[in-house]
Amino acid sequence: MTTILLIEDDPTIRLTTEFSLTKHGYAVSSCDDGQSGYETALSIEPDLVLLDVMLPGMNGFEVARNLRNEGFKSPILMLTALDSDEDKIKGLDAGADDYVTKPFSTEVLLARIRANLRRTELDGVNTSTPQTFGDLTLDMENSSAAINGTTLKLRSKELQLLFALAEREGMLCRRTWLTQKVWKEDYLSTSRTIDVHIRRLRSVLDEYSDYRFIHTVHGMGYRFEPIKKTQE
Repeated sequence: MTTILLIEDDPTIRLTTEFSLTKHGYAVSSCDDGQSGYETALSIEPDLVLLDVMLPGMNGFEVARNLRNEGFKSPILMLTALDSDEDKIKGLDAGADDYVTKPFSTEVLLARIRANLRRTELDGVNTSTPQTFGDLTLDMENSSAAINGTTLKLRSKELQLLFALAEREGMLCRRTWLTQKVWKEDYLSTSRTIDVHIRRLRSVLDEYSDYRFIHTVHGMGYRFEPIKKTQE
């Protein structure tokens, strides 16, 4: 059973989130302060950590940074009411893999959890196996993408960009990371190129799919996450 450590000092959020996660088949441990959360994470080594930022004592940024310094590898999802770009960047730089802004719906939280767990499971998996995201199938071995069986006509760099985004499903893909991953060049020389490719990718995907896949994280980059258009 997948284990999740919830570090949250608000008793209402902690209890309702723990109930929802347990209901969906996760084994949940919880702590209400940063120090005990940090110690528990190192002790039980959960598959994923849900980490509040505004904690008594050691705050969430410090917990994430200290865990990473200890070699903690599991995904860390920040739960935060701090929604400025500066705060998000601070959390990601501290070692968080993703963030969920409060207030959040249970459905969004569960989707982010699944995406981050799936990302962990896919590390080291043979890329010859086609991966499915909603109605989109990506075949990295054969460099192809299809929606409901229809092969998409994408240029080489567009496919590489799509594969890179999907590789980090549900997580922030910074523009600098995408540049190095796809173009192997300096970000400043390719920033407009990324915009052009993203616009075309969205256009092609939107034409054939019932999902939206590429979401802008303003001031930071992009996130790949299949969300049905009817749910927007």
